[in-house]
Amino acid sequence: MQFIRFSDLCAQGKAKGQRVFIRADLNVPQDDAGHITEDTRIRASIPAIQMALDAGAAVMVTSHLGRPTEGEFKPEDSLTPVAARMGQLMNRNIRVVANWVDGDFSVAPGEVVLLENCRLNVGEKKNKPELAAKLGKLCDIFVHDAFGTAHRAEGTTYGIAETAPIACAGPLLAAEMDAIGKALAAPKRPLVAIVAGSKVSTKLTILQSLAKNVDGLIVGGGIANTFMLAAGLKIGKSLAEPDLLGEATAVIAAMKARGAEVPIPEDVVCAKAFAADAEATVKAATEVADDDLILDIGPKTAAKLAEKLKQAGTIVWNGPVGVFEFAAFENGTKVIAQAIAESSAFSIAGGGDTLAAIAKYGIEKDVGYISTGGGAFLEVLEGKTLPAFEVLARRAA
Repeated sequence: MQFIRFSDLCAQGKAKGQRVFIRADLNVPQDDAGHITEDTRIRASIPAIQMALDAGAAVMVTSHLGRPTEGEFKPEDSLTPVAARMGQLMNRNIRVVANWVDGDFSVAPGEVVLLENCRLNVGEKKNKPELAAKLGKLCDIFVHDAFGTAHRAEGTTYGIAETAPIACAGPLLAAEMDAIGKALAAPKRPLVAIVAGSKVSTKLTILQSLAKNVDGLIVGGGIANTFMLAAGLKIGKSLAEPDLLGEATAVIAAMKARGAEVPIPEDVVCAKAFAADAEATVKAATEVADDDLILDIGPKTAAKLAEKLKQAGTIVWNGPVGVFEFAAFENGTKVIAQAIAESSAFSIAGGGDTLAAIAKYGIEKDVGYISTGGGAFLEVLEGKTLPAFEVLARRAA
């Protein structure tokens, strides 16, 4: 992927004295009193801001927060708590600017201001041309550094990228673009993907897209149950989608035609109830009873899959393969996680439950790249070109 990197502009002295507009993702969780409960996204946004300050730029930062109504300001929609937390982390005072679209504010080189919640601006969600034109006039350089919004063509993620004099990728977005290119555009083979979750329907387009490209497709969770049904196995009262058997069969056939495979579990961990204290029983996949719930892959299956992962060149991971929140049903996900950690493959992982599993097993440093954007990451796996990637590539041409 061709795009301009903000880091290169700074290194070349091209940001000095310039007005730099950074679109960050500062959409952090807050409690009922408005206190920030988790500040990872704020911390992740600081390198781009610091880079701009160090380069001598006048820095403007904006983000969405929550789901405000355009044109209707409410105190709970304000980025003021974010500015306070960012100021603490950066050891500086950061002022918040409201009603900023027409440029009725000033910002000096070496200063950073936080522009109030961009979703309050009329025309932001639908990327209205008149808003995009105004946004482009606010800056000399637009920096997109919010991968979590890269799949949305909105005013501050897309419109401004078309109208600003220069549009580039910040360090966070550039890292995502590099990792995605390495994992999917030019992967070291074999390329193995793990796609797990409760429903085939939510991941069907991902499975169909990956079936054209990967050498091994590991399915887990409720998705694996549907594939077991497609393979003629009984799954008791496990979660599955029988109406999607045709689609599952088609994915298996598409992989087989390319000499690739979708490994079907040969043993599973069952229980009679979905509960943390339910008794776990390991069974051959051919021996699942009518009243069984499959809550994890079995140890034989886990060991075989681990072996495939250790031999892979590239691994894409989206979703735990069992109910890893329950100790009795976490072995499959734990073994998969440890195999990814031990593999010499380049690995990219994304999705909320996947990140939770990575944290639980302490393998953060052993995963090649951990993606921060849920919806954007899934759309990339679906084979879609993200609006942010498309516009930045066009502006770099």
